[in-house]
Amino acid sequence: MEILKIESLTKVYGEGENQVRALDGVSFSVEKGEFLAIIGPSGSGKSTLLHILGGVDRPTSGKVWMNGQDVYAQDEEQLAIFRRRQVGLIYQFYNLIPVLNVVENMTLPVLMDGRQVNEERLNELLDTLGLRDRQKNLPNQLSGGQQQRVSIGRALMNAPAVVLADEPTGNLDSKNSQEIVELLKMSNRKYGQTLIVITHDENIALQADRIIAIEDGRIVRDERIRGAKT
Repeated sequence: MEILKIESLTKVYGEGENQVRALDGVSFSVEKGEFLAIIGPSGSGKSTLLHILGGVDRPTSGKVWMNGQDVYAQDEEQLAIFRRRQVGLIYQFYNLIPVLNVVENMTLPVLMDGRQVNEERLNELLDTLGLRDRQKNLPNQLSGGQQQRVSIGRALMNAPAVVLADEPTGNLDSKNSQEIVELLKMSNRKYGQTLIVITHDENIALQADRIIAIEDGRIVRDERIRGAKT
């Protein structure tokens, strides 16, 4: 079942001689529950692609469909709601609010949406992510690996349709990196969430169901590593 469809996506920054074509006619689709890795050299356009998929940056042209909805047919207010409810974003630098504790950071998207926190889901995530004993800690009282776990919890709290992770292990050592990858794979399997990861790490990419390689804003390889989701 298709959850994401990208049609002729183009993103251009600047004008005239300063114009940069970050994405150039990118098209592909993603199945529900798929674990997709997007790889490519620095400046290839992969982070730009992730931001457009997540409703963070508008394309210059082209379409993004999620669950049959034309994402960029929405106005800014609708797009903000879409980001909070349909997309879970995980960044390399955690992006936690320093004055909020673990639980407050994890539940922030739900509260910003004016909705009630699902306590059962919160407790399940705290246990799954190994944060039960750290739930009252502030970010500066956590290790890098623990902070990234909070970031994952925040991304999963709203039960989004798609989880997007931009170099989620970039600041971590090899042990913590693999633990974070295992947690992302667990969420992919346990909650059936579609997972798209931007990575430079070939070992992470090879754990995905499928790899898309991007160079100069274009797809140069689209390879399935494991069987199609059913």
